Amino acid sequence: MPHPHLDAAGHPRPQLIRDPDWRDLGGPWQFAHDDEDRGRADRWMDPANSAPFTGTVTVPYPPESAASGVANTAFHPVLWYRRTIDVPRPAAGRRLLLHFGAVDHRAEVWLGGRLVGRHEGGHTGFTCDLTDAIDRDGEQTVVVRAEDQPLDAAQPRGKQDWRRDPHVIWYHRTSGIWQPVWLEEVPAEHIALLHWTPEVAHARVRCRLRLGHWPRRPLTVTVRLTRGERVLAEQRTLIEGQETEFDVAVPALRHAQDLDELLWSPERPQLVDAVVELRNAAEDTPVDRATSYLGLRDIGWDDGVFLLNHKPYFLRFALQQGYWPASHLSASAEELRRDVELAKEIGLNGLRIHQKVEDPRFLYWADRLGLLLWEEMPSAYAFGAQTVERVVAEWTEAISRDLSHPSIVAWVPINESWSVPNPALVPAQRHFMDALYHLTKALDPSRPAVSNDGWEISAADIWGVHDYTQHGDVLRRRYGHASLRRGELAEQWPGAKRLTLDGVRHQGQPVVLSEFGGATFEPAEGAEWFGYDTVATKEDFAERLAELVTAAVDSGLAGYCYTQFTDTEQETNGLLTPERQPKIPLAELREILTRTRT
Repeated sequence: MPHPHLDAAGHPRPQLIRDPDWRDLGGPWQFAHDDEDRGRADRWMDPANSAPFTGTVTVPYPPESAASGVANTAFHPVLWYRRTIDVPRPAAGRRLLLHFGAVDHRAEVWLGGRLVGRHEGGHTGFTCDLTDAIDRDGEQTVVVRAEDQPLDAAQPRGKQDWRRDPHVIWYHRTSGIWQPVWLEEVPAEHIALLHWTPEVAHARVRCRLRLGHWPRRPLTVTVRLTRGERVLAEQRTLIEGQETEFDVAVPALRHAQDLDELLWSPERPQLVDAVVELRNAAEDTPVDRATSYLGLRDIGWDDGVFLLNHKPYFLRFALQQGYWPASHLSASAEELRRDVELAKEIGLNGLRIHQKVEDPRFLYWADRLGLLLWEEMPSAYAFGAQTVERVVAEWTEAISRDLSHPSIVAWVPINESWSVPNPALVPAQRHFMDALYHLTKALDPSRPAVSNDGWEISAADIWGVHDYTQHGDVLRRRYGHASLRRGELAEQWPGAKRLTLDGVRHQGQPVVLSEFGGATFEPAEGAEWFGYDTVATKEDFAERLAELVTAAVDSGLAGYCYTQFTDTEQETNGLLTPERQPKIPLAELREILTRTRT
């Protein structure tokens, strides 16, 4: 098959696939609220104890949403799920894994009454090895307890509201299971993690591989990279521990005439297919085999300019909440693909994923169709040791999960000083911001990182500014001057707080208007809404959008991010409606958003 990555679209983990040994567990599960938190004491995890499970929920949609079939938005901090599955006992040398894409916020999992896994962190996945809990062929009972405390301000929650009903810019909650659940049978010695980091200037790709456990015998790994029928690289490496990191030379990257055929960009989203095979080193027999893909591209910044593949690249972004009216933060594979398609159809070359770690299937479509992404950590709302511990752990997992996606071009661990309300006055809060920047760069030095987007900038490779003026001439005055590329901003207070903290000096970082706009149509009397200004008609909306976008493009900025991609609940300031319909004709929207500097 010339392009194996085309088969990855329906898989919940598209960059590490063993086909066909996986099984989707989405669909009806038995369900119960546990408001008195008595389920553990009353042994709800026992296979024989089905009495508490009086309801049904459709996984992976959160029970607050209509798509789940429950649609209960009241405070229910403890949720229980139950499902009977028919599985054979794995053969000798095989393991059966149960994967969860995301469970918000704390999860415990039992099989046949035996605890098989725990995880904390509502936006990243985890895996339970079921093998040792299976004592027979046939039906097995899986039980999941999820805890999501709505009033816990130290819990990374993003824009999920802590009130009973949504207010201002916060939305209905997404609790419990909200990303795919699936079974996978694997060899006992198997690949558990696979990272790709392209280094185009050095004509190589760095591969990082982690096994499910420390190898019990010498193993080798063979990596084969192809583009269509063309073999770009094939390399065999000895594995000496549970984790191995090595460089794969790609000679074609040394030839200028080949670069246009190989490099990934939104305009030419060319992917490279990969086959990774573990083998017994002594007998040269196969142990495990997985398919993957990667994109060959470099990200950089210099003299105030964002660089893609060593060339200046202007960012035309919108703020993406990743929220759907019927399913909240969860979505079907088709809905995830359609959002990527719509972003490109209206003329954007990227989205800033806001307060959400997005589903890997969305990242796949951004990779395949060509859309740049900023990934942002969902914020907590109180500073303290518990916030630090939780954010560091979950952000580390998010970067590890998503590091290989070529579409991701920036990491943002904090937005608008959420969870660090006074970094200018409280040293510990600034240390936390700076530590997250340095942690991010230690985990992935290949991409820019932004410790705090919007204002109170400290450590950052991109200076993101949030400015909701509704006047194009104000944007031109603030950002339309030649000295902007040297970080000389006309004003220190375009938003709610000062732009930079004491001691911060510009060192060539691009300045991006990472939130602006936000106009909404005048609401009906008594309607719940939030926006930064109102317009009366479609013509007024188009005029306002054109004025602001043209001013941003004509400035010395490296890019813009309009607020926002779609209306989201009462925050009605999108380019599209909640149903993903353009608010002005698509062709007109595209003409405005693709304007170039005059």
